[in-house]
Amino acid sequence: MTVAPGTRLGPYEILSPLGAGGMGEVYRARDSRLERDVAIKVLPAALASNAERLKRFEKEARSASALNHPNIVTVYDLGTTDGVSWIAMERVEGDTLRKILASGPLPLKRLLSYGAQIAEGLAKAHATGIVHRDLKPENLMVTRDGTVKILDFGLAKLTAPSSESEGGDVSHSPTMSLGTEAGIVVGTVGYMSPEQAIGSVVDFRSDQFSFGSILYEMATGNRAFSRASAPETMTAIIRAEPESLATAAPSTPVPFRWIVERCLAKDVEERYASTKDLARDLGRLREGLSEGSFSGSEAAMPAPAPRRRTRLGLALAAAVVVAAAAAGALAMRRPRSGPPLYRPVSFHRGSLGVARFAPDGKTILYTAAWQGHAPQLYSTRLDSTESTALPLPSANLLSISNGGKLAILLLHGNVTSAIAEVSLAGGAPRELVASDPPGALMFAQGVADWSPDGERLAIVRDGALEFPVGKVLVSATNGQIAGIRFSPDGRRIAYSMEKGPNNWDVAVVDLAGEIKTLVTGWEIIASLAWHPVTGEIWFSGRNRTGNIGVVELHAVSLSGEQRVVGRTPQLLIVQDIARDGGVLARSDDWPETMICMPPGGSRELDLTWLDFSQDVALSKDGQDVLFMEGGAGAGASGGVYIRKTDGSTPAVRLGDGWDAEDLSADKKWVVQLQPDRLTLLPVGPGEKKTIHDPNFRYVRAAWFPDGKRLLVTAAEKGHGRRLYVRDLGAGPPRPITPEGVHGPHLLPDGTRVLAIDAKENRILYPVDGGEPRPVPGIGADESILGFDERGENVWVGHGVIPLRIDRFGLATGKRTVLREINVADPTGVETIQTTHVSSDGRSYCYSFMRSLSRLYVIEGLK
Repeated sequence: MTVAPGTRLGPYEILSPLGAGGMGEVYRARDSRLERDVAIKVLPAALASNAERLKRFEKEARSASALNHPNIVTVYDLGTTDGVSWIAMERVEGDTLRKILASGPLPLKRLLSYGAQIAEGLAKAHATGIVHRDLKPENLMVTRDGTVKILDFGLAKLTAPSSESEGGDVSHSPTMSLGTEAGIVVGTVGYMSPEQAIGSVVDFRSDQFSFGSILYEMATGNRAFSRASAPETMTAIIRAEPESLATAAPSTPVPFRWIVERCLAKDVEERYASTKDLARDLGRLREGLSEGSFSGSEAAMPAPAPRRRTRLGLALAAAVVVAAAAAGALAMRRPRSGPPLYRPVSFHRGSLGVARFAPDGKTILYTAAWQGHAPQLYSTRLDSTESTALPLPSANLLSISNGGKLAILLLHGNVTSAIAEVSLAGGAPRELVASDPPGALMFAQGVADWSPDGERLAIVRDGALEFPVGKVLVSATNGQIAGIRFSPDGRRIAYSMEKGPNNWDVAVVDLAGEIKTLVTGWEIIASLAWHPVTGEIWFSGRNRTGNIGVVELHAVSLSGEQRVVGRTPQLLIVQDIARDGGVLARSDDWPETMICMPPGGSRELDLTWLDFSQDVALSKDGQDVLFMEGGAGAGASGGVYIRKTDGSTPAVRLGDGWDAEDLSADKKWVVQLQPDRLTLLPVGPGEKKTIHDPNFRYVRAAWFPDGKRLLVTAAEKGHGRRLYVRDLGAGPPRPITPEGVHGPHLLPDGTRVLAIDAKENRILYPVDGGEPRPVPGIGADESILGFDERGENVWVGHGVIPLRIDRFGLATGKRTVLREINVADPTGVETIQTTHVSSDGRSYCYSFMRSLSRLYVIEGLK
């Protein structure tokens, strides 16, 4: 039906034709009431003449008109004039997606932008109960500013046979010719869902399938289901799978492939349970692009993207180009000789967790907390500098099976909740092992690993190795297991074990439980990986004769032969080794920063002295801070220092050690602690003194106000841990609490101790006899940061970052907020390590460790 210019349809004057489609002619018209241009769609006579279907169309169109969303074309009005049925809607200046796709696949940035917008519009409609039923590139308009608008919501039902009931939700294909009906284009049959193709009931998940077909076409330039005829295409939709995106568009990010494959699932139950979740996943990918996790390139996805210059200027641009070229060269994997070649594959600022090669050997998956955000799983490829955030909850990667299954450690904030599995092809995580209680599962390297067949998982729980899950293969009797890796043949599991402070082993166990220790007594073992060619276990560690503060890459054979594989100035943490010998490793820097607010100060001061400053004690007046240096700067033995909190004087080194415990009230002595002795270190002139009590092992020590006694946490031979008073003039230590008491804090007058009993209750214990008194209202997980001058209030730390400090009345139980401590730049910072507050509550010091990492693939290590 053609309408001539000048014709009036209700209040609208037809100006000119805009186009034609299966649902009728479209015209530009003028709204005489509001003085605006609109688009008028005039329905085909064959459809408009059917009263029952026209009535239902009007009902659908009125429902669609209620949709108010920037990605849905707004319906203004509908009516019938002189037998002509029409619908007035928002006029969109731009092109259809069909016209845009005529030029081929879209660049990554545009694809994610368009896809996220379409998903957001669909989610809005689906939330109100409206299903499109005819989603295709012809029904998607892109404005000149890049906004996507979905057309024709509600029109698809008009094509249903007239025999359908008024309220039925059965919709045959909106793109398939129904006998002699006019206006239905057979060529667009390729976007229907399988349930549409067989005439079944459809719901919002049918739109998801159509949308998946559109995403596929935007990425590849080809239709997902395209055959020589409509019946063949329908058969393909019902039974066949499209060529995988990994082949058809190999540069597409892995999470994007997951989303498309989930949308194109034949079984509706395997698609998204909510289109809002689909929109959220695409939105996260788009946000990752804007934050730099992707390249912002406008190159088409199947080709490597050219790199754009950033605001950092030519030097950084050149570095990125060099890195891209290096990554491309790495993909070729040419044999090389000479020194090892380190190629970076991560480029953001933050901390990295576990990283693994995917089964294809070219994709790398890793955990990272970039720019202060929560830990997230990312993927990258050897031929790209881009990283993609996977559409998964906050988690830490643990292992990837040969079949593409991920084992991940789910996180709720900083608390571990469960070990779960999820397919590399997509889907929601499925919990395998719950953390009971929450946080009980170790948040560390390699606490789970798939067997080579990908069917069973080995895990570390309560410090023991279980394989299969539930069967203890190596107990925690001799120490806590920290990392595990299956041998390539599946016959053995390598593991690292912490037997005590600075005392680590590497061992292997076969599936019958036979253990062989290969490395023993090292200061630290950080990670493990089996070399698929040499059969050695490569590990990152430091022995007692190694470089100070540096973790190096070592190898050990099953016969126990050890060798150094690689050295760098920073910590080198091995992650995985590819079949061709390429090593995936993480370079870490772990500086610790100390911040203080001095008495009368108006701002915090950074008092970090060397590379690893940690506050140990703050004088009662807040003027002096005792701290330790534990990094390379302090030397092999570490260092104990004291400094004015206003930064007016340099730090003074008092002695060696990482074991300072407390500063005396008169600021004359420091107590150091090792398990077999206490050392009294003079702040000024004097000689250090040593206390040794046979049959005691010390755990904690603090000064009494008189400077003549120490409060000691210790374990006497034959007894459990408890609190003692150690008089400097006479021994041995005198017990003042039952066994099982820990976490002591001495009140300012020295008459009582606030500690935690065996049942995790806060208790006030008298020093010189008397009944203990419970102190309800302070959790065992809260930190005691100090007391006021009279010991009536205690400063309690709550939370991680920011750290809230409360004033808690010991007698009243009343709690008020004293202050909040935050880290100005949270990148790479998980928690505030230590905090001390002066007696007036105005001065304080705190320390935090920042983990900054970069991921490398290293060629040429032998």
